Amino acid sequence: MMKRSAYRQMTEPGFWAGVLVILCTLSMGADVHQTLKTPSRVLQRHKRAWKWDKLYVNEEMPPKNPPEKIGKLDNTFFDASARYILLGEGANDIFTVNDNGDIVVNMKLDREKKSVYNLTASLINFKTKQKLDKDDTFIIVVMDINDNSPVFPPDLPGSISESSNEGSIVMTVKATDADDPTTQNGMIGYKLLNGTDLFNINNKGEIRTMTSSLDRETQNQYLIAIQAKDMPDVINTGNSATTVVTININDVNDNIAAFKKGEYHFNVTEDSKPGHKIGILGVEDKDEIQNKVPSFIIQDKFDGLFGIKLSHEKDGIISLKVPLDYETEKMHKFSVNVLEHTVSKSPDNQGPNLQTRAQVFITVIDVDEPPVFNQTEYKFSIYEGPFKTPIIGAVSAKDPDKNGYKIRYSIEDPNSPVAVDTVQGHLSLKRQLDREDKSSYTFQVTAQEDVPNGLKSYALVNLKVLDINDNAPELTNKSHVYVCESDKPGTIIGTVGAYDKDENSGRIRFTLAKGLNFTLHDNRNNTASIKLKQGDFSIEHSVEHVLEIEITDGGTPEQKKTDLLPIKVCTCQTNRQVEYCKAYARTGMSVSALLAILLCIITILVIVILIVLRRRYQKEVLVIKSSGEIHEQLVRYDEEGGGEMDTNGYDVSILSSACHDSSFRPGTGPSLYAVVKKPSACKGDMAMMIEVKKDEADHDRDGIPYDTLHIYGYEGSESLAGSLSSLDSSSSGSNLDYDFLHEWGPRFRTLAQLYGVDGSDSDSSD
Repeated sequence: MMKRSAYRQMTEPGFWAGVLVILCTLSMGADVHQTLKTPSRVLQRHKRAWKWDKLYVNEEMPPKNPPEKIGKLDNTFFDASARYILLGEGANDIFTVNDNGDIVVNMKLDREKKSVYNLTASLINFKTKQKLDKDDTFIIVVMDINDNSPVFPPDLPGSISESSNEGSIVMTVKATDADDPTTQNGMIGYKLLNGTDLFNINNKGEIRTMTSSLDRETQNQYLIAIQAKDMPDVINTGNSATTVVTININDVNDNIAAFKKGEYHFNVTEDSKPGHKIGILGVEDKDEIQNKVPSFIIQDKFDGLFGIKLSHEKDGIISLKVPLDYETEKMHKFSVNVLEHTVSKSPDNQGPNLQTRAQVFITVIDVDEPPVFNQTEYKFSIYEGPFKTPIIGAVSAKDPDKNGYKIRYSIEDPNSPVAVDTVQGHLSLKRQLDREDKSSYTFQVTAQEDVPNGLKSYALVNLKVLDINDNAPELTNKSHVYVCESDKPGTIIGTVGAYDKDENSGRIRFTLAKGLNFTLHDNRNNTASIKLKQGDFSIEHSVEHVLEIEITDGGTPEQKKTDLLPIKVCTCQTNRQVEYCKAYARTGMSVSALLAILLCIITILVIVILIVLRRRYQKEVLVIKSSGEIHEQLVRYDEEGGGEMDTNGYDVSILSSACHDSSFRPGTGPSLYAVVKKPSACKGDMAMMIEVKKDEADHDRDGIPYDTLHIYGYEGSESLAGSLSSLDSSSSGSNLDYDFLHEWGPRFRTLAQLYGVDGSDSDSSD
C-alpha cells in the first residue's frame, strides 16, 4: 500500500517541480532561499487529507485467522482520539477496520456474484462523536481467478445449402465464460474436433465451409464436435468444454426430373366424363419434393383431348378433357416430354440415359351408352290463354352405339303442363296456361332405348309463358280516400292508383262514371285525384257515398273495368289527420244481421221445446203416489250376496209385515192382477213371498215399481249378470234368461230359483 502511494506521488506533476526547486535553491544560495520563503501560488501545494487508492482482494480465498489485511485507511487528521468507521457494501460484515485503519476481509468472495464493493470511510473523535474530516469513498476490487469453464447453449443446429461456395458461413457458435472477459480467464478460443476437411471455425465461433462440393444427395447431415477453451493463448492451461452441433445440408434443385419408364398404358371407358383421372406418369427426381417441379408437354393434336397436372408427390396425373368415342377411335397413342428448370448452373444428373420422353397408350373401352340429346337444355316460349296449336317445339336424341336403337320419349312429371310425343319428340300443351298464375315451367324429358331395360338419358326443358293483355286494371289506395267534416269545396280528398297484372299494359286512364258531389282528375301517371265539389259533411248524419270509376289500360286488346270506391266521412285534425271515421249510416239491416237474429230465435225455441218435453216426461214417469211407510233395505244390489247363510244383511221383517198391511200396495183401487187369487206369501217360504211381491210390482201398471227407481236407473252397468231390478224383470217385457246363475255355484242358487224362467210365470203372463 505504501509503495503504491509513493509511486503515485512520484507520478504527479508537482512532485518533480518541487524537486527542481530544491536543487535550484541549493545551487543559488541565500537569495534563492529568501525567494523560497516568499509565498508563491505556483509552488504552494495542498496535501490530501485521505491517502489511498483502489484496494484489491482475490476471489475464492478462504478466510484466515487472523483475517487477511488488504489495505489501510490513512488521514492526516488522525490522532489518538480518532477512530475510522466503514460504511457501504459489505461494511462491518465482509470488511472491517481496526483502530489503526487496517482493512481486513472476513469471508470468501466470489467475483462472478459481485466484483466491486463501494465503501465510505469516516474519521470521528470517539469521545465527542464529531467528524474530524469529510467522508470519502473508495472501492474494493475482487480479483478474478480462472474458476469457471466455458458453457455452450443447448440445441445448436446449423444449415447450409448444398453446392455453396467455399468460405460460406454455416453458423456461429457462442460459448460463455463467467470469468472476467477482460482477462485470459474469460477469453474463449474454439476448435473443431472432427470434420476439419469440410469446415473450420475461428475465435469468433464462426463455422465456415472449406469446400464447394457439399451434396445433399450424398450426405444430408453432419455432426461436428466443437471445443471451447478459456486462456486460449496459454498452452496446456485453462478450462474447456465440448459440444456437438448438427449441420444440415439444405436441398436445392440441382437434379432434373425423368420418367421412371419409357411407356405407359392406360384404359378408359368411353362414357367417362371430362376431368376423369386416367392414370399417373411416374417421375423420378433425387431432389426433395419441394424442389421437384416438373412440367409436361403433350404431343400436338392430343393436348385437346388429354391434360396433365401435378399430384401431391409431383408426379403427372393424366386426365380426360373431352369424352372419348369408341366408335370413332379405339386407341390413342402420343408422346409426353418432361422438363424442369433447375437453379444450378449444371444439373448433377444428366446424360443420354435419362428418360425425359415417354410414350402413352390409351385404349378406349366400349360401353352401352344411353341416348344423347342434341341439346343438353331446351328453351321454348308460348303465349298464355287459348292456343291455336298446342305444339310448342320438339326434342331429339339418338343412340350413339352401333346398334342404333330407336328412342322413346316421355315426361315423368305428372304435373307438367306439357306432353311429349313418344316417337317424334314433339312437345304439346295439355291445358291452357295463365302467366299471372305461373310465368315459367321447368321439367325433364326422358329419352330411353326402345328395348327392354333400355338405357335412359334426360334433357332439361324451360318453358316461358308469354303475356297477353287479358286482365283489367284494378283500383289501389282505396283506404286513403276519405272526406273530413271540415273539408271545403275543391279539396282533394285522396289519390287512387291502379294495378294491372299484365306486363306492359300501357298507361292506365281513369274516368268517373258516377259520383254527384265529386270530380276526378286523371294525373296521366297511372293515378287519379278525387276532388270534393261541396262540403258540409257530418259524421253523425253521413249517408253512403260510393264512386264508380272506370279504369282502362293501354294494352291490345284494350281492357276496362268499373270499380267502386266507397268514401268515408271522418273527424279530422289539422292537415286532415284522421281521428275517427264512419263509412255511412245505413237505413236498413244487412242480410248477415238478419240471418244471425233468425238463428238465435231458432236456437231459443229448440231449447224451450226440449225443456217442456223433459218436464212432461218426468211428470209421466216419476209420479210418486202416496203409500205406507215402507223402509226398503235392499239398497245395494252391486254387492255380492252371502248366499243362504247371509241372513243378517237384510231386514226381512218388513216383507213379512207387508203381508198383513193392506196399505203396502200403492194406488187407490185394486189392480187387475190383484183380482187373481194367489197363495198367501206369509204362509210359504221366503222365495215364494218375494216372487209374489215381484209379480205384484211387475203387473201393477198404476203404481210405481216396488224398488227404488233412482238406484236401479244407474246400477249394474259393468255387471256380467246384468240388472236384477224388477223394473226389467216382467215376464211380459223382459227377454233375459237367468238360468246361467245355476252354473255359478251354491252361493247363487237362491237367485237362480228366484229369477229363473218357470212355467207358472209364463202362464200368468198370458
